Amino acid sequence: MITEQHKLGTGFDAHSTATDVLAGVDLMGATALVTGGYSGLGLATTRALVQAGAHVIVPARRPDTAEAALHGLPRTEVRALDLSDLESVRVFSERFLETGRSLDVLINGAGVMACPETRVGPGWEAHFAVNHLGHFALAHRLSPSFAATGARVVAVASSGHFLSDIRWDDPHFRSGYDRWLAYAQSKTANALFALHLDRLGTTRGLHAFAVHPGSILTPLQRHIPRDEQLAQGWITRDGTPAAGFKTPEQGAATAVWAATSPLLDGRGGAYCQDCDIAEPATTDDMLIGGVKPWAVDPDAAARLWDLSCELTGLSAF
Repeated sequence: MITEQHKLGTGFDAHSTATDVLAGVDLMGATALVTGGYSGLGLATTRALVQAGAHVIVPARRPDTAEAALHGLPRTEVRALDLSDLESVRVFSERFLETGRSLDVLINGAGVMACPETRVGPGWEAHFAVNHLGHFALAHRLSPSFAATGARVVAVASSGHFLSDIRWDDPHFRSGYDRWLAYAQSKTANALFALHLDRLGTTRGLHAFAVHPGSILTPLQRHIPRDEQLAQGWITRDGTPAAGFKTPEQGAATAVWAATSPLLDGRGGAYCQDCDIAEPATTDDMLIGGVKPWAVDPDAAARLWDLSCELTGLSAF
């Protein structure tokens, strides 16, 4: 069953923080894994989950940097992982499975945005490889550890998906590279990944969701010059975020809500925004948000899953 994209009326909104969302939620004994959990939105996500009692595993391409960022934060552990390297994903996953631990929450939050043309692995375009394929392989390989009582996977997408469907004829931008379209395609892929993972996992009690965290200034924008951020209307002349932008704590709220809210029971695969299910997008204004039809298309989700299996050498699930 496909979840309809209509708001539930959760009582939360764009101003709610991750702490607000988890108030009264007891995650003691739960294990969560947050990619990118040591910077920006990811760090805010990790802090909120720990505050609610969870044990949080933080994979990191730069473990020393992650250890420093998480210093003093209880119930966290850092493990080396490079999402652009499928062998690194395999090793990380196998080592986790060897511990015999169950995973209750997986939040795929790491990513790159609008970076210069970069090739990884067998020549894959970096946005598609890191933001989508690396997370696809991670969830796939970790699937035996998902809690038998029901786990949740949250893919951090973006209203950036407004700019591009999947480029089926050239997903790796073999020609005509455009850093914004590359980012946009990867965000559409995040949403389609969650949609099809939920379909495959529902008989096991596994559910998946995609979330748009909102517009937030974090290290994710490191490849975007200040002049361009000014031109885009993201920052004011004094460098502060423009109206409509969220704090990292507000940006983390929808991901932790999707990972924990009982309101989403039976509503797997939904694309969420502002701590609620998102409405279909009626404009092209990414600050308003919503979800475009190509990001919630079940046939496209199944097609992308098959392509991802082919590219990563993994089975259907």
